[in-house]
Amino acid sequence: MNKRIDTIKTLFVAQTPDPLSADNPPSSLPRVSAGSVRSVKETFTEIERENDELRSRLASGSAVIEINPELIDPSPLSDRFRDEGDATFQLLKQSIGERGQEVPVLLRPHPSINGRYQSAYGHRRVRAARELSVPVRAIVRDLSDEEVVIAQGLENAAREDLSFIERAIFAMHIEDAGHDRSVIQHALSIDKAEASKLLAVARAVPEDVLQAIGKSPKIGRPRWQSLAELLKEPRSLKSARTAIAEPRFAERQTDARFLAVLSAASRATRDQQAPSQKQARQVLSATGERIGRAHHSERELKLLIDKTVSPSFAAFLVEQLPALFDAFTRTSERSEHTMA
Repeated sequence: MNKRIDTIKTLFVAQTPDPLSADNPPSSLPRVSAGSVRSVKETFTEIERENDELRSRLASGSAVIEINPELIDPSPLSDRFRDEGDATFQLLKQSIGERGQEVPVLLRPHPSINGRYQSAYGHRRVRAARELSVPVRAIVRDLSDEEVVIAQGLENAAREDLSFIERAIFAMHIEDAGHDRSVIQHALSIDKAEASKLLAVARAVPEDVLQAIGKSPKIGRPRWQSLAELLKEPRSLKSARTAIAEPRFAERQTDARFLAVLSAASRATRDQQAPSQKQARQVLSATGERIGRAHHSERELKLLIDKTVSPSFAAFLVEQLPALFDAFTRTSERSEHTMA
């Protein structure tokens, strides 16, 4: 495992008697795959320097204490959809109920409300403890906003269970909070190009559509990019929202909801293109012989010459276009002068 991954792993766990993780697993550290922690070459030196600083600042305060979950507020930057039917959350809740919370969460004192806390990560464990009415086992440290974001992202990188769109929304929330793109790169362990792609999708798909679809774990970047492109057309967006409003839409699994929205948006785009085909008209000679077809659209006019017409006619037509355009211009000017 390379030096950068080792640095990330030791950043938040080297000084703690208990491992920090997202669920309630055995005490060993989760393996971080090469695909989850990709190198950010252009900022390697800066990352090392910041990691050293963070390590020294986080070295203290590693004692695990119990806190009333009602005193804990979520991180200011959400990184996942809340799915009431999430089977993995139910398993986590059952595990905590039967065996207790084996892995502590990471909190910081609330920056503006005395006596309250904010979770850096471990949100689902806090939620499970709240629903079970049991205290939360936590490590409390003084963390800056940026440190909270990076801690939150590193946890998710190790877990590997954030979907593409959850990563995209998390990236957007980080930027909207005023952080630099480099913070997004650090938090999600991605390069500049990948950060731009995440942000582009998150900003192209309206919030109501995102929330209606949900995390869609089986839907990757290519299909989300396709949907984002489709939704730029007002008619496609309207069709997507119509699909979302259907009574049985919410009953579907999240991946099926995505496919339903994608299908509706694609269908609207095809329907929008159909009228331009209907506007195609035949071009006939003075004797009624078919010369070709003219296709009208919002942006252009296409003139297609039939194969039965002599090929030299096309060359003749191109040669005559300047004179025809001049004649049209003179006619238009005379019409405007008459109307004036």
